[in-house]
Order: sequence, then structure tokens, then C-alpha cells
Amino acid sequence: MALTPVEIRHVKLGRGLTGYRRAATDRLLEEIVDSFEEVWRDRADLQDKTERLESDIARYRDLETLLRKTLVTAERSAAELREHARREADVVLAEARGEARKITQDAFAERERLRAEASRIRALLRSALEVTDEQDGEDEPAEAA
Repeated sequence: MALTPVEIRHVKLGRGLTGYRRAATDRLLEEIVDSFEEVWRDRADLQDKTERLESDIARYRDLETLLRKTLVTAERSAAELREHARREADVVLAEARGEARKITQDAFAERERLRAEASRIRALLRSALEVTDEQDGEDEPAEAA
């Protein structure tokens, strides 16, 4: 049976015929009580510390779980963002290619239009030159006469 320091402090030893040395025995009991009280205080302090540490461990485990979940969520979000950016880049690239084709087609069409216009202008110039040459030819005999 374990005794508490208070119980030891209140123990009364009986005396026999020869008795005991009361002062020495009381001092010894007082030292035992003091030592035992110190051990009990240390034990209580250690129990408190153990409870605090167990509480800290539980809190850190919860925090670890939260951090793991956060990390997984962040990794998933990053993967989704990368995929979204890739899809968006594909769309932008497809639109740019389409726009480039349209610009190229428009440029070819404009080139052909300009060639046709240049040919028309050349034809007009040739006709004008021919008319001018014909008029010059008609004017020359009149001057000779």
C-alpha cells in the first residue's frame, strides 16, 4: 500500500517499554516525508508535462494531417491550373494559326487584285499610247503638206 506524504506526516509510532529516541526518529520521519513530498511533486510535474506533451503531439498530428491535405490540394490545384493553361494555350495557338491563314489568304487575294489592277492599268496605258501614237501619225502628214 502506497502512503502519501500527508499520511506519513501523521503517522504516530507507538512506544514500547524501552521506547525509541523520539528526536532522532522524528527527524528521520521528517526527512522521509520531505523526500517523499519532493518525489510526489516531481511525479506530478512529470505527469503534467506528459499531458502537455501528449496534447502537443495530438495538435502536431492534427497540423500534420492538415498540412498533408493542404499539400495534396495544392498539388491538385497546380495540376489543374497547368492543364487549364495548356488547353488555353492550345486554343490561343489554334486561333493564331487560323488568323495567320486568314491574313495569308487575304494577302494573296490582295496581291492578285493588285496584279489584276496593274494589268488593267498597263492595258489602259498601252491603249492610251496606241491612241497617242495613232494621233501622232495622223498629225505628221498634215504638217508635211
